[in-house]
Amino acid sequence: MLLSEIAARLNCSVTGDSDPEIHSLSGMEQASPGQLTFLANPKYGHKVKASQASAIIAAQPSPHIPTLISTNPYLDFARALEFFYQAPQLPAGISPQAFVSPTASIGVGASIAPFCYVGDSVKIGRNATLHPHVVIYAGAEIGDDFLAHSHSVVREFCRIGNRVILQNNTVIGGDGFGFAKRADGSHHKIVQSGITVVEDDVEIQSLTNIDRATMGETRVERGAKVDSLVQVGHACVVGPDNILCSQVGLAGSTILKKSVLLAGQVGVSGHLTINDNAVVYAQSGVGHDVEAGTIVSGSPAFDFREWRRAVTAFPKLGEMVRTLRDLESRLKSLEESTPQNEQ
Repeated sequence: MLLSEIAARLNCSVTGDSDPEIHSLSGMEQASPGQLTFLANPKYGHKVKASQASAIIAAQPSPHIPTLISTNPYLDFARALEFFYQAPQLPAGISPQAFVSPTASIGVGASIAPFCYVGDSVKIGRNATLHPHVVIYAGAEIGDDFLAHSHSVVREFCRIGNRVILQNNTVIGGDGFGFAKRADGSHHKIVQSGITVVEDDVEIQSLTNIDRATMGETRVERGAKVDSLVQVGHACVVGPDNILCSQVGLAGSTILKKSVLLAGQVGVSGHLTINDNAVVYAQSGVGHDVEAGTIVSGSPAFDFREWRRAVTAFPKLGEMVRTLRDLESRLKSLEESTPQNEQ
């Protein structure tokens, strides 16, 4: 595909003396002739000259290489990838090696692979794709354009919107972790009678659990993206357009408002709210509400600017303690050597 053809499909312009043929895309340092790359962060602009790519997507023209001019180079790079890569498609229809309950309703255009299970009274919209070993429990309701990769599970009565993607081994609506302690110290399991609701345009990555609520619902709102190895506890709300990176853990009844970003290994204690556009840096522990638009870090988490000063000082604490003890010792010696009538 010519660079000019890619630009037309992306509604972008092109600068440069040539119109190279593009056969694939690559990162700047790995690119070879015939490939298209991108520059999203200007601080890496010095690397463009050394790149072997035939063209680049960037916000400004490059003197070294034909440039596809974009107001959002990373987004247009992602869009261009779709021109060159298409995942293998399952054949249309329901495999005779799948089990679909006669009481289930499956929309037109479905592709259901061998060894899938779809339980009683399940409703699935149009153009669903279920890869091998997907399990949909009884009473679940799922919208259009659903994509479930192998070994993902949707539990009983849960509800999923349109254009939702479940990567391998995700569990939607597993039991919340709830037990009541008996007088003898043993534990009585609390029935998890609620559901999990996943709204439109959500993607949930591999080995992630979105627990069902004890009562009511756990909800993942429109456009949220949840990475692998994330645990969302019962009755949590993951707000619209949230990003939850790998190994995040939300204790029960946590509420995340709009466009919250939790970096890797963030832990959040339950019954608190993280408000709109807040950012929590990696490995932080959040034990209190977080105000809108703030950035926090550390465990317990606090303002990231104070945290940066604190972690800069931390390696020096031993030296500071030794200096303080030395000063205390000198002051004590000075006091002991000063005559009483001079004090």
